[in-house]
Amino acid sequence: MKIVVIGGTGLIGSKLVKKLQEKGHEAIAAAPNTGVNTITGEGLKEALSGAQVVVDLANAPVWEDKAVLEFFETSGRNLMAAEKAAGVKHHLVLSIVGSDRNPDSGYLRAKVAQENLIKASGIPYTILRSTQFFEFVGGIVKSGAEGDVVRLSPALFQPIASDDVVANLAELTLAPPLNGTVEVAGPEACPMDKFARKFLAASGDPRKVIADVHWRYFGTELNDRSLTPGDRPRLGSIRFDEWLRRSQAAA
Repeated sequence: MKIVVIGGTGLIGSKLVKKLQEKGHEAIAAAPNTGVNTITGEGLKEALSGAQVVVDLANAPVWEDKAVLEFFETSGRNLMAAEKAAGVKHHLVLSIVGSDRNPDSGYLRAKVAQENLIKASGIPYTILRSTQFFEFVGGIVKSGAEGDVVRLSPALFQPIASDDVVANLAELTLAPPLNGTVEVAGPEACPMDKFARKFLAASGDPRKVIADVHWRYFGTELNDRSLTPGDRPRLGSIRFDEWLRRSQAAA
């Protein structure tokens, strides 16, 4: 089966392409650096020719509110049109848990707009909403850094290993479209500031983490429901402590 992975050279995309190829499928990594651009339309027709499934993992290069909305809407419209012309049978997109519960975040509003385009397209679809990746915890810590301290929300946080996200994406890619939304999250939920303390301790970083209920994540204050999944999500198997040990060993 021919499967085109938009954003196929990124963290998730490169792993997904490899996994699908190992399963014997023709998985194509489509990205600007491989000659496929969903904003300009360059290479889309050629890449999608003969494809049965498209997995959309594209991410905006800038996250300012207006720019990120324009990116996802333009990319989505171009992709939907190209998929209809190519006769694609299944569109799978990776979105974010809590996107519809955080309207103060321009980035998350843009992800909701992307989802709505897909739902209205008429192409059979599956939306996989994931919590944040373990690999991004370091970036979250950096965003809260103020000199020798790190300020982060104490709201519940349930991040997941990218390998677990890829495993779920691969399964859904090869399954019939759900025409609905499913969620995937890590195996454990605890306050964001606690995850940060574990992350800093694992790397010997002495900075102090301060819980701050007013700290903003992508422009929005958080509560315990902001970034955690609803009832009966899919759960990853890799725990944060295990991921930290692996990461330190590989460093």
